Amino acid sequence: MNDVIDPRAPQRVRHETRMRLLTATAVTDITPLMRRIRFSGDLEGFASPGHADHIKAFFFPAGVEPLLPPIGPNGAEFPPGTRPEMRDYTPRYWSQEEGWIDLDFVLHGDGPASGWASQAVPGSTLVIGGPRGSLVTPMTFDWYLLAGDETALPAIGRRIEELPAGARVLAVIEVDSASEEQRFQTQADLTMTYVHRNGAPAGTTGLVLDAVKATAFPQGTAYGYIAGEVTMAKSVREHLTAERGFLPEYVKAAGYWRLGVADAHEDH
Repeated sequence: MNDVIDPRAPQRVRHETRMRLLTATAVTDITPLMRRIRFSGDLEGFASPGHADHIKAFFFPAGVEPLLPPIGPNGAEFPPGTRPEMRDYTPRYWSQEEGWIDLDFVLHGDGPASGWASQAVPGSTLVIGGPRGSLVTPMTFDWYLLAGDETALPAIGRRIEELPAGARVLAVIEVDSASEEQRFQTQADLTMTYVHRNGAPAGTTGLVLDAVKATAFPQGTAYGYIAGEVTMAKSVREHLTAERGFLPEYVKAAGYWRLGVADAHEDH
């Protein structure tokens, strides 16, 4: 009996893990709380075919010079006392040939990554590693749902921009205020809804879930991508699979962070 291959099944791709020391060449505030930094350096062999791929960015303790560690069986091996904080970031734009990559940082006021990005200037250096792998979603669905908070905007923006003409996509995005809304150039048929916290702390509202519940969905088989705060991502996934007819294998819920917990990341 032959196995039937699902043409809609997301495909996993592995990459060689490489560490790179990059230098900031441009710093641009695309909204008051979202800073885009362009880094230049050796991007030979860099690949990121999945819209939600992530690289590891390494933020070293004060007084420790950024360095490229060797890669061991358990990942990067740093000398004692020099191990940096690590955070995940989606490659927003890049050129392997020209040797640059853009990363978007949320300036939320605390944490090693936000603190570093708020002080970054041309000439600042950053060590990155990966992506170690990609999850590539085929362009074979009838429509796509993208939902999340501002930490998911790089991945959501990439997906919106890469979808082809004729693709239908609904996006629901939570940001602090109207000044944090981003617009994207796309050939897809995009319906985008922004919801605003208006001063409420991130991770304390049910805005994304409520907006998704209130959204009328098109007919057909859909793929859902939800990312951001862990509890929010899980609740939207549960709503889609339990109440809206989404097949569980066609819903990716990525918990980028958890309210009150540093460096939390969960995938479902």
